[in-house]
Amino acid sequence: MEFYPGFDIQPTVKPMGFAYGPDVFGPEVEVRSLDSIRNSLLDPQCAGPDPVYSIAMDVGKKEHLLQLKQLHLLYGAVTYAAGHLGDEPVRSQGHIHKVSPLSGWSTPEVYEIWSGKAIIYMQETAEDQPGRCFAVYANPGDVVIVPPDWAHATISADAGQPLTFGAWCDREYGFEYGGVRAHKGLAWFPVIVPDGKIEWQKNPNYTESELIVKSPEIYTLLGISPGISIYRQFEENPEKFFFVPQPQLVKKVWDNFIP
Repeated sequence: MEFYPGFDIQPTVKPMGFAYGPDVFGPEVEVRSLDSIRNSLLDPQCAGPDPVYSIAMDVGKKEHLLQLKQLHLLYGAVTYAAGHLGDEPVRSQGHIHKVSPLSGWSTPEVYEIWSGKAIIYMQETAEDQPGRCFAVYANPGDVVIVPPDWAHATISADAGQPLTFGAWCDREYGFEYGGVRAHKGLAWFPVIVPDGKIEWQKNPNYTESELIVKSPEIYTLLGISPGISIYRQFEENPEKFFFVPQPQLVKKVWDNFIP
């Protein structure tokens, strides 16, 4: 990997998933088939890699498992196949995080790119008017935060290589797909043009919106240090990411949030 996430985990290709070191816990991976995400793609009948990506929800150092449960934190790891889905890059279908019974809030997510190139796409709502829309381009070591209630998807920005990333999530995580599926996807589709670059095509099932393309912010208001893995930052200060399961504790940060 280009960026070391702070514990002994390695993405694998055949089968696509993860290998855990002796001091690391982790589940059998879940895979997402192409058929499972077709309805949110620009071309639902497209060809592409299958499975599209694999997920290991709840990984970390064995010594931290009890502490993570007490803090209601969960670390997930995801790896995407190389290639493309018709004219689109490999991507997830898009969702909103369910309201957590712990906080009564839809919870945020803290992404960290390990290898490959990513775009974290997000929009304020999955209603007809999507609100502000952002495409945040991220490289290995970059951190991107998706705020509570926002619809979002992760997109590979380089079809020639796999994409791998980790994320801090609420331990009682869950996904809402209804709004995204009702609109046949998110408000903007990433499209690979002949020179290999990505352009953005508006989804006509939403009202007019503007897409803001940008680099990640530096999240100083949340105490996150750039260049240090988010897992290592947790080791140094376990309560640093307590805002993930308890987003109401930093309520003002989410007002007019810029990712």
